[in-house]
Amino acid sequence: MAGAQTSLRSLRKQTTMSGHDEKKKSEETKMPEITVSMAAGRTDEQKAGMMRDITQALVKNLGVDADAVVIQINEAPLTHKMKGGKTFVERAAAAKK
Repeated sequence: MAGAQTSLRSLRKQTTMSGHDEKKKSEETKMPEITVSMAAGRTDEQKAGMMRDITQALVKNLGVDADAVVIQINEAPLTHKMKGGKTFVERAAAAKK
């Protein structure tokens, strides 16, 4: 009988842990993580405002809590970002001419 009780306790523990793992996986899929790649040059205030707006859009459209939203900005120097075969520095210089 003692062996049966131990097995029953073990089974309950596994079931409980399994349910916990499923809940954790469900919460992880609800945590949107957004990465924004952009050319350097915006102020910290502009970047913070953009991240707040993105957060609110995800709260509104995906129904997630703001605390679940993770946003990261990756900035590239203008010499490391290219469009149409010209770096952003080259494009800016051409626009001034």
